[in-house]
Amino acid sequence: MIHATWQNGRVVLDEPVDWPEGARLVVQPELTQDDWIQKAIAQEINTPEAIEAWLKWYDSLEPLIVMPEEEADLAAWREKVKQYTIAHMDRESEELFE
Repeated sequence: MIHATWQNGRVVLDEPVDWPEGARLVVQPELTQDDWIQKAIAQEINTPEAIEAWLKWYDSLEPLIVMPEEEADLAAWREKVKQYTIAHMDRESEELFE
């Protein structure tokens, strides 16, 4: 399999290939993640093929790596949000019943 781009009415391959002359090809647009989601929603998404495609996409994801400094910043931000929520909880409750 090789990737290509559609340009000016022609298929432009991303790299050279060594295929025999007259080889038959299957050419179709590559689905983006959004395209795949829309297609899955439009079709039955619990078919073995759909599940296999989803697992293939999921396995292609890179792991999220959080550095210790980022984790500390996130914990500090969560604490700020928590303290703000506690401090304003009564006021927000009162506004619901006004």
